[in-house]
Amino acid sequence: MERFETVIVGGGQAGLATAYHLQKRKRPFVILEANERIGDSWRKRWDSLRLFTPAKYDGLPGLRFPGRRWSFPTKEEMGDYLEAYAKRFELAVRTGVFVDRVFHDGGRYVIESGHQAFEADNVVVATGAHRTPKLPSFARELDPRIVQLHSAGYRNPAQLREGGVLVVGVGNSGAEIAFELSRTHQVWQSGRPSAELPVRHGSVPARFVLPLIRFVGTRILTVKTPIGRKIRPRFLVAAAPLIRIKSKHLADAGVERVPRVVGVREDLPLLADGRVLDVANVVWCSGFRYDFSWIDLPVFAESGEPIHKRGVVPSAPGLYFVGLVFQTAAVSDVLPGVGRDAAYVAKRIASVRATSSTSVPSGDVAFAPGPVAVQQRLRG
Repeated sequence: MERFETVIVGGGQAGLATAYHLQKRKRPFVILEANERIGDSWRKRWDSLRLFTPAKYDGLPGLRFPGRRWSFPTKEEMGDYLEAYAKRFELAVRTGVFVDRVFHDGGRYVIESGHQAFEADNVVVATGAHRTPKLPSFARELDPRIVQLHSAGYRNPAQLREGGVLVVGVGNSGAEIAFELSRTHQVWQSGRPSAELPVRHGSVPARFVLPLIRFVGTRILTVKTPIGRKIRPRFLVAAAPLIRIKSKHLADAGVERVPRVVGVREDLPLLADGRVLDVANVVWCSGFRYDFSWIDLPVFAESGEPIHKRGVVPSAPGLYFVGLVFQTAAVSDVLPGVGRDAAYVAKRIASVRATSSTSVPSGDVAFAPGPVAVQQRLRG
């Protein structure tokens, strides 16, 4: 059994940013990444995906994203950047290590992965906000001849059968996938968008609006402001505003908006207005939920989400989270905001060293977010 001061579970942007800040503070660590390559969590998304934030906002601490500042990187470019980031700073990474269980044996944390085990004084959970696809229970009741994919498994239209497609969900993933499928299939889309970016994505006006949105998401909508605490519960369950593909684009492409899917009738999707859609395919863009069942510690609320203060778990000294939705601010789970939370957690770890118990400033607000379901937010 290998022993480390800090084990970071997850080698995505949250884990890498935390490792960077720990290294700056000369604290030892290791990153355990389930994929075979750093950046594969991006490479495995749908083929046509581009980030929604421009390259100037997509870099992690210490290394700007290469390329034109106002370009929108592909998923491969993002994956390659994360891999290059780990190499540039010589971050200690173990790939192909899927963590099965984390528990505390009274003296230290134990991290198990198959037949491997690691000991650590600190564990940073950086597995991301989009880990486990969320599907309604009635999905299994649909006709087995209907091709069903979650957005996590969708790559391109070639995966689908000929015939109509029902896309469930009108977040950014749902809008992008429905628009792409409209070129080859008849598409119905279930749901209603929460809001839309008020300017055309990538336009000159957007270059002035995006910094304002970033400022609001970083400085105004936070756990320390009254408006941030008020909006936070809704933010956790609502789809993000449509950024690139808007309602008008979908309508112009022939995508028909229908009410939400409420069940199954005669093996087909049943809508809230009583209609039944005879489709050959269903793409569930219904979001993701947290899955921390592998953390064998009493640190979760009834909803299943961790009780923490800015990522610090007060009931389990040495346990931390980075990359949660609205962990500290509205941008905590995305590239423009993850670095700040990573810096805070690294500072906490460095301040208590390996064996000291962690105390949390009394001015911070503890959160155990409400519903377990978290809508997918592909905002970069």
